[in-house]
Amino acid sequence: MLNGYPSENEVNVSDDLDFRHHNYKEMRQMMKVINEECPNITRIYNIGKSSQGLKIYAMEISDNPGEHETGEPEFRYTAGLHGNEALGRELVLLLMQFLCKEYNDDNPRVRRLVDSVRIHLVPSLNPDAYELAFEMMGNWALGHWTEEGYDIFQNFPDLNSILWGAEDRGWVPRIVPYNHIPIPENYLNGSVAVETRAIISWMERNPFVLGANLQGGEKMVVHPFDMQRPPISLQNQGALRETPDDAMFRWLAMSYAHSHLTMTETYRGSCHGDDITAGQGIINRASWKPVVGMNDFSYLHTNCFELSIFLGCDKFPHESELPLEWENNRESLLSFIEQVHRGIKGMVKDTEGNPLANATITVEGIRHDVRTGGDYWRLLNPGEYKVTAKADGYTPQTRLCMVGYDSGASPCSFTLPKSNWNRIKKIMALNVLGLFLFLLLPDNGLTMPLNV
Repeated sequence: MLNGYPSENEVNVSDDLDFRHHNYKEMRQMMKVINEECPNITRIYNIGKSSQGLKIYAMEISDNPGEHETGEPEFRYTAGLHGNEALGRELVLLLMQFLCKEYNDDNPRVRRLVDSVRIHLVPSLNPDAYELAFEMMGNWALGHWTEEGYDIFQNFPDLNSILWGAEDRGWVPRIVPYNHIPIPENYLNGSVAVETRAIISWMERNPFVLGANLQGGEKMVVHPFDMQRPPISLQNQGALRETPDDAMFRWLAMSYAHSHLTMTETYRGSCHGDDITAGQGIINRASWKPVVGMNDFSYLHTNCFELSIFLGCDKFPHESELPLEWENNRESLLSFIEQVHRGIKGMVKDTEGNPLANATITVEGIRHDVRTGGDYWRLLNPGEYKVTAKADGYTPQTRLCMVGYDSGASPCSFTLPKSNWNRIKKIMALNVLGLFLFLLLPDNGLTMPLNV
């Protein structure tokens, strides 16, 4: 099986989970109850407020909630970008309940997951719109946008165009980097939803490695790039849509779709026509419906690989369908979190053992780097990789790192000695200054030319 733990999760729908739709007040109460049942592994916080002042609540589930543990990756599930897509909201709430109950019951798989990953769960990124959709249950479009009229998913900065435009001019990576592209000022001064600003700030505060946003209206997993590159200089049409980590993204998408009980049953077609996933239940967004979106922003601005999971044709299913939907998605939800351990991980330190923040991890042959906070994770498929760690003021180090097929990221740490380059630059600067002062002396024996 994809997750490596085939038989440790024998739980059925009778296990006392709350299968109903929850409005904002009920959602908040549900999270409070879970926190009270599992105070040692849960923490409730908010990432900001909606335009109408509702707090955007998140729950952290970890063996040490409230702190980033060195060597432990961080993961996120978000739902409710569009308020009328309610299934994701309820699945996130069910996942909170499930992890709490199973941890207390000593489920070995859940224990291993909670003890090794800092999990963040946000059931409703657009709470104002959900309240509207909840009151008018069943409307296909009502509640899709924020109260101010924004589609949150498509409200993120267009970093793709910045990168691709710079590549066409030969500016990458000398002027514009391949990754961690800054947000342009004209975006921040433009029309940005308060919810989007809150999400971006949350993304920047936490060292997420992997995440997914749960949506509705289709049944498949969508991976970046979400936006299609204009064919200015590239001849290979496939390259117009693929990230440098396309093989990894495809694996991540398949880990969810192929663990889902019905997502790959595409012989009936899609929700709106023929099957567009070639029977796999996954698709590159740019080859389907290109948009400027949250997933590309996450990939180009942060370390986090993010995908969109479309849960089904019915955006707001009846409560009676929630137990079946939980059964369809439960294994996928767990298996996808476990993929955060796929690849390499490690520390980047100086020779005195101090962690180096903002070091860069480069994998040869993949034009996408990650940055460290001292510790790091780099999602990779099995294979042998030449990996280089770099930091300002230090001598880069390169080593071969092996990624196997067993579960768990492969250790790949670095110790960087201080570079002599800064000292050389200082000496050169002092020499130039000394020469300049020498030339200014009146009795230096040199005759300065006179301007006539």
